[in-house]
Amino acid sequence: MGTDIPLFHYVVLSGILFTIGGVGFMVRRNILFSLLSIEVLLNAVNLALVAFNRMRPQNHTGHILTFFVIAAEAAEVAVGLAIVIALYRLKRTVRVDEADLLRN
Repeated sequence: MGTDIPLFHYVVLSGILFTIGGVGFMVRRNILFSLLSIEVLLNAVNLALVAFNRMRPQNHTGHILTFFVIAAEAAEVAVGLAIVIALYRLKRTVRVDEADLLRN
C-alpha cells in the first residue's frame, strides 16, 4: 500500500538520537539537561527496539521491552527530579559540578 521505510533509516535515526543524547549528557553541566539527554538516549534505544521488532512481525518482544524501558524512564525521572529539587533547595543551583556538595 504505502511506502515502507527501510530498517536502515530507523537504525541511522536511532544512532543519531543516541549520539545527540550522549554528547548532551557529557557536555552539559545542568542536571536538568543531563536528565533530558538520558531520556533522549533511552528513546533512541526504544526506537531501535521497535524497528528491529518489525523484522519479525509475529514476535512482540521488542514492543514489550520498550514498555519496560518506558516504565524505567518514568521511575528515573521521578527520582532524578527529587534529587534536583533537593539540590536546588540546599544550594540554590542545579549544576552538576556542585552536586557533590550535598554531603555535609
